[in-house]
This record gives sequence, structure tokens and C-alpha cells, in this order.
Amino acid sequence: MSAALSPVRDPAMGMRLRRRRNRWNGMASVLASVATVVALGALAWILITLIVLGLPGLKPMIFITVTKAPGSGGGLSNAIVGSLIQTALGTAVGTPIGLMVGTYLSEYAGDSGLGNAVRFVSDILLSAPSILIGLFIFSVLVAPFGGFSGFAGAMALAVIVIPIVVRTTEDMLRLVPVTLREAAIALGAPRWRTIVFVCYRAARDGILTGVLLAVARIAGETAPLLFTSLGNSGYGGLGGAMASLPVTIYQYAASAFDDWVQLAWTGALLITLGVLTINILARLIVRRR
Repeated sequence: MSAALSPVRDPAMGMRLRRRRNRWNGMASVLASVATVVALGALAWILITLIVLGLPGLKPMIFITVTKAPGSGGGLSNAIVGSLIQTALGTAVGTPIGLMVGTYLSEYAGDSGLGNAVRFVSDILLSAPSILIGLFIFSVLVAPFGGFSGFAGAMALAVIVIPIVVRTTEDMLRLVPVTLREAAIALGAPRWRTIVFVCYRAARDGILTGVLLAVARIAGETAPLLFTSLGNSGYGGLGGAMASLPVTIYQYAASAFDDWVQLAWTGALLITLGVLTINILARLIVRRR
């Protein structure tokens, strides 16, 4: 009876199955290795190209001179300052909103209709082309007031930050064990105090990583700024047109003047180094924790 229920497998068939599985496993390993080499090769190619073409223009005058006419020895100081201001303001506005929405979705909404609707809208914003966000901010903050502004550019970047922080915050808070919440509530802590002093601390590294990744995303955005802050040959201000590195690179890269093309490559190198630094910093923070 037992032999009928569990027949003995043919040893030769077992060997054939084992060899076939080994062949498929070897093929999958080779394909995965090739894909990894291709991806790393493409990244290395981009970095080498930026270093070779951008490094010759990386001089001190780049950081202390504003953009000027061709052949005038201009720099990128106004574009660098404008990018830093707009990125910082966009992060400062978008991060708290994304943090609160992500907390609501994780701790209060559950599978309610409102929560699912908010998730759906957040996912749409996360995958929406940035140029559409720029057009939206243009119709809301630029056209009604009759002029471009650095504030409008920062708000466009903030809209990009929000869904990234929402998704990261919700996912990280969902990873916090329920037992931690129950322990805090058993000690008499109200729900808001449990979230702030227990859940946030447990998910702090993941949330911080999401914020840094959002900063890396908006640091190189060009399309939204073309419709909002546009650009400026000087430093400008939040109330008027403001320069930024992505827009300056976009304008100078296709120029017929060699010095402007060199500035574009140098600006691209600066943005790439900044984004890489932010991403590496995020990874180091998570690994250290």
C-alpha cells in the first residue's frame, strides 16, 4: 500500500531532472550577471563621460560668477544658488505634507474608501510626468499672477516630493511591529504619542531615506522649472524668475558657443555628483543603523 502511494522514482530520471535544473540555473545566473554588467557599464560610461567633459570646466570661478554672455567668462553661481533654494523650499514644503499623509494611510485609513482614494491619487502623482506638474503649477501660480517666480518652481518640486514621501512613510510605518504599538498603548500613551515617539523612531531611517531620495529626484528636474521659475541671468528672488542648474544646462547644452557648452557639461557633473552623494548618504545611514 505504501509503495503504491509513494512510488520509487527512477534514479536515471532523477539525474536527468537534476541536470536540467542545473542547466536552467546556470543560464539564469549567466543572464543575471550579464544584466548586472550592462547596467554597471552604462552607469560607468555616463560617469566617465561627465568627468571627461565636465571636469575641465570645474574651476573656482564657476562658484563665484553668474552666468554671462558668451565669451565673457561667466559661471554658474546664480544657477547653483537658485537650485539650492528651490530644492530646499520644495523639500521643506513637500516633506511634512507627505509625512502626514503617509501616517494617515498607515495608522488611520486602513482599507477605507477614502484611504484607497488617497493611495490611488498618490500613485498617479508618483508616476505622472513632471512636465504635467509644471503645467499645473503654471496655470495656478504663474499665469494668474502674470510672471514666472522661484516660489512657483519650488511648489512644483514640492508636488513631486509629496507622493515619494507618502509611499515611503506608509511602507516604513507598516513595517513597525504591532507589538510596539500595543506596548505603548498598554502603558497609557495616547495614539498620537505612540505614533510620534514609537513608530516614527522605529521607522526613522526608512523615512529619512525616502526624503533623501526625493531630494535626489527633484534636484535634476528641468521640465517643471521651465514653466515656473524659467531662469535668470542674475540671482533673482522667489518673487521673480530664478535661475537653476537643470534649466541652465538645458539652455546651454544646445548652444553654438563652446564656453556655454562647457558650462553645461560642468553643471551636469555638479548635479550628478550631488545626486550620487545624496544617494550614497542615504545608503550609509540605513546600513549604519
